[in-house]
Amino acid sequence: MSQRINGYAVAPEAYKAKAALEDYFKTTAIEPSLMHLIKVRVSQINHCAYCLHMHREEALKDGDTEKRLLLLDAWRESDLFTPRERAALAWAESVTLISATEAPDADYEAMRSEFNEKDAVDLTFLIAQINGWNRIAVPLRQVHPQDRAR
Repeated sequence: MSQRINGYAVAPEAYKAKAALEDYFKTTAIEPSLMHLIKVRVSQINHCAYCLHMHREEALKDGDTEKRLLLLDAWRESDLFTPRERAALAWAESVTLISATEAPDADYEAMRSEFNEKDAVDLTFLIAQINGWNRIAVPLRQVHPQDRAR
């Protein structure tokens, strides 16, 4: 795969504006480990190699395990994920696949059982943010620097 456009080189201000929201997430009550899981899971769904590579490495660096990350695609069949993580992952899948799911009440209610109103909004923004990054990286064929080095 070769990169189609180096989006950052062409439109750095657009990337900087989008990246500003990442700073906001650092101020929320959503724990970094959960943010990593959400970013990896959504990137799996969207087939974004760039983001998968980046967020998997961040998750491992911040203390998550290879075992949990390997089973993330099958989180519903694994006991390695907490009820809070499971509710967030179900919500992430519903929001990511919104044209098919329409974000069903059951997923919303499960998420709300674990997240207060503010955290529910922050989680939804986080899911939208990684979906947005995926929707930039995939069509522009953004190549992760470590993949580029090979």
